[in-house]
This record gives sequence, structure tokens and C-alpha cells, in this order.
Amino acid sequence: MNNSESSLIHSIGHPDYGSTQPTSTCQVDATTAHERASFTTRNAGILFIIAAQFFFASMTISVKMLNNLESPVHAFQIIIVRMGITFICSEIYMIIMRIPDPILGPKDVRTLLVIRAVTGFFGLSGLYLSVQYLSVADATALGFLKPLTTAVAGCILLKEKYSVKQAVAGVCSLLGVVLIARPPFLFPSLLAAIPEGHYLPGSTPVQRLAGVGAVMVSVLGATGAYTSIRAIGKRAHPLHIMTSFSLGCTFIASLGMVVFNISFVYPTSNSWTWSLLLLMNGIFGFGAQALLTMGLQRETVSRGVTGVYIEMLFVVVLERLIFGVIPSLLSVIGAAIIMSSALYVVVSGHRSRFLLHDFFAHSNFATS
Repeated sequence: MNNSESSLIHSIGHPDYGSTQPTSTCQVDATTAHERASFTTRNAGILFIIAAQFFFASMTISVKMLNNLESPVHAFQIIIVRMGITFICSEIYMIIMRIPDPILGPKDVRTLLVIRAVTGFFGLSGLYLSVQYLSVADATALGFLKPLTTAVAGCILLKEKYSVKQAVAGVCSLLGVVLIARPPFLFPSLLAAIPEGHYLPGSTPVQRLAGVGAVMVSVLGATGAYTSIRAIGKRAHPLHIMTSFSLGCTFIASLGMVVFNISFVYPTSNSWTWSLLLLMNGIFGFGAQALLTMGLQRETVSRGVTGVYIEMLFVVVLERLIFGVIPSLLSVIGAAIIMSSALYVVVSGHRSRFLLHDFFAHSNFATS
């Protein structure tokens, strides 16, 4: 059964806001010119994607640094500042470009836009909360479960195909989660098993499990966001989706700070570090999304998705330089299992109408 049979998807009689598809570099008429092109010209797509992953890694590192300040900045405050700016910029652009329904979006997909906003908030906040107790590398590795869970959601909700091999990849990824989470009842002698000099988080086993739980909330939230984006399809402009997401995140995070009585951290006369880090978070986010979109428009599926997973390398290097973190052997093995399983699921499903560009062009804004 293909996804056109799902009641969530309608593709006839609605405006088409489809984005540019990945461009092939194998056109026969352009072979000679392509061979003469410079290295950067021939590999512009993958270079854009790699640069985007550096920005995404830097953005998550900035969240970790904000958590480590003398007066830590709560994840909800980071979301309010960053997504508030995103909403304003998105609205300004849509008004200037005269895109219809700039605030609420097309009438027939407004319910889906609300679902995307709510689930996206949990995807984003779960990741930000998790780095309080996990290394950024561990949180990033666990985040690569998203393609696996999205494949399951697509099968259940959108009637997309889900193969036995994909199911096996999902089961294998759970082993990777266990190796990263390292629950005490499975690893009672963990401290003695890790060589001296390797990084151990300054959190208790219970806090570490809480961090893993927060990432799982992030993965489920992102799964809902991706599935709603897939259901929306081309019936809404990408900025309609971004606007609903940023507005929803700003509203829910503000409500959360009020309900849970979370204090808003202001800069003091002696320290503006948090302001700089918040600014970096926003700049890295915008830069990463722009570079990722440009790269995925120019790249093939296999090369594009490989470039996306380079984020893990940047995270490990930056965390080592800034925090002195060395991932444990179990974390490295767990990350390798998860990334390999997710890579297989994405690449093996590249013929699906849920294209690579549509998935990853929105994915990091759902969880980063």
C-alpha cells in the first residue's frame, strides 16, 4: 500500500509549495564542463552539508555551555529567545515575499501545523534538557534514532512500506541505546571497566538515565514532527511550517516557565557570556539550516545522508576541545550501531516519496 492511500495526505486541488529537488550531476551534455569544474564547484552540495553539520554541532555545544554557567540558563529560556527570533524573521520574510496566510498557514493544513508545532517542541526541548546529564556526543548519537522511529510512524499513520530489514535495523539500534545509557543493573562494575583518563559524566546513574529519557522524548517528538511534515507535503510553504513551529515553541516554553515557576536569567554588569552564547545559538541555527538546504538541493541521496552523519565527528572534536570529554568505548560502539542502522534505513528507503531533502531540511530544526 503506498502513502497516497492515507487519509492524512491530499495532493490534488491544493497549491504546490514544493521545494527544489536534488539535482543530478550526471547529465550527459554537461560531462565535459563538469570534469573541468573546480573541486569546490563539483562538490558544492556535500561541502554545504558538512559545513551545516559543524554549525549544528556548535549550536548544541553552546546549549551545553549555557547549562554550565554559574547561573545556568534553562532550556525553555533558550527556546524562547531562539524561536522568538526565528518567528519574527520568518514573518518578515513571508510578508515581504507576499506568501499567503503568513501566520496561520493554509486553512486545510492548520491542524497538521499545530501538531507539527507541539511535537516539534518536545523534540527540541527534550534534546536541550538531555545535555544537562549527557555528553553532547551521546545525546547526538541517540538522536540518530529518528529515521528509524519515523519509518515506523510512516508505516502506521501514512501507510508507507516498512520492510523486515528496517525492523531488524531498529532492533539493533536498541542495543546501541543500551550501550550509551549503561543502566546500572546491566553494568554494575562500569567504573572499574573504563580506563583512567576517559570521561565519565559528572551525573549519577539515575540522572544519566533521565538524560537518556529526555532524548527519547526528543526522538518521539521529532518523529511526530517529521510525520506531520510528510502529511502536509507540498500544501504549505516551508516557512509556514517554520512559522508554526517557532510560534508554538515560543508559546509553550513561555507557558512552561510560568507553570513551573522557572526564573528568567538576565545578564549582569560583569558577565555577558550568556548573551553571547544565546546569540551564537541563534546564528548557528540559521546558518546551519541555510547551508543544509542548499546542500541537499544539490546532492544525491547517498552522499547527502553521509554528510549529515559527519555531525557526530564535529561534536566529538568540539566536546574534547571545550569540555575535555573523551567518549567511552561503550558509547563509541553504541553510536556506531545506531548510526549504521539509521543510515541503512534512510538510504534503503531513498525511493520513497518522503525524500531526503524533505526529511533533513526540517529535521535539525525539529530537534536542535
